[in-house]
Amino acid sequence: MTGTETTRVDPATYDRVAVRIERRSLLVVGGLPGAGKSTLLRGLEADVPVTVLDADQVRARLRRLLPAGTPYSWYRPFVHLLQLARLVAGAFGAAGPLVVHDPATGPLARTAFRALGALTGRTRHLLWLDCTPEAALAGQRARGRVLLGWSFTRHARNAPRLRGRLLAGDTPSGWHSGSIIDRAAARRGLRLQVREGVSGTGDPARSVPRPPVTHRKGENQ
Repeated sequence: MTGTETTRVDPATYDRVAVRIERRSLLVVGGLPGAGKSTLLRGLEADVPVTVLDADQVRARLRRLLPAGTPYSWYRPFVHLLQLARLVAGAFGAAGPLVVHDPATGPLARTAFRALGALTGRTRHLLWLDCTPEAALAGQRARGRVLLGWSFTRHARNAPRLRGRLLAGDTPSGWHSGSIIDRAAARRGLRLQVREGVSGTGDPARSVPRPPVTHRKGENQ
């Protein structure tokens, strides 16, 4: 489920969201379920091989292995368990940056990411994809997979506090950087600018024009 691919940047996508991270770093791409995190990560570029962990990758693999029509609710726990195993293995074993797709709306989840990053010697960066609960629900319907009401309500209840801190420019404790972008920016894709060393504060996400380059992207799929 791990591979490396080489692609050429489309000249029409120069103006991507740019995030500066270190070679040994953990970048959590958070936001309400349905906000567009998977769409953002599908447009990922980087200067070095990057490991991307998205639970949708696990779900798609299991769906191909199971009988057609198997309800997702039947194997959802296995998706989460396998994703957790991939996260721990990637944090310890990946040589380059590790990018994780997760709502990260709850403080416990963010604490776990901080602890894992610290334990494995990775700087921690948080990129929040901002959208309204209504837009997130529309995104869930568009992808054909809608969260249970109580689960989404919990995410929607937890999100505003973190969103407010990021909008105020306040980097959450234990993270080297915290940034917030909207869905319009996310549709342009993500560019990781990887540097050596350890950052004390990190840099906020920004959109930058850049010329075409050839790059390699490591991705679990």
